[in-house]
Amino acid sequence: MTSSGVSSSLASLLRLASWIICLIVVASFLVFVVNQTSSASTHQQEELNGKAVPSGTPAPKHESALHKTLDEASDFFTSPFSAVVSGSTSQWAIHLVKTVLALLIYGFGLSYLARVIRVRV
Repeated sequence: MTSSGVSSSLASLLRLASWIICLIVVASFLVFVVNQTSSASTHQQEELNGKAVPSGTPAPKHESALHKTLDEASDFFTSPFSAVVSGSTSQWAIHLVKTVLALLIYGFGLSYLARVIRVRV
């Protein structure tokens, strides 16, 4: 195989990895959003019915195996950005910043690297 064939294969592999990582991170963020809005709705209904739960009490989690695997994969890819949001207590800010940074680095960064590899040969 020629060097242009190897670099073309490497560029394709990087682009595929970029897409897969971005899909995992976005899917995990969407699941987070759905869970947050669902728990907020439940909390509001409990407030209206007079069954207020203290705000510090965490709601029980019922995660499927797929959900747990998706969260673990997303945590793996977004863990390098944990230091950026280490001072924040807002779950929304933490998830949003880590998702945006992951999309920039893995989406834009790996795609750009794949283009550079392809052009150089």
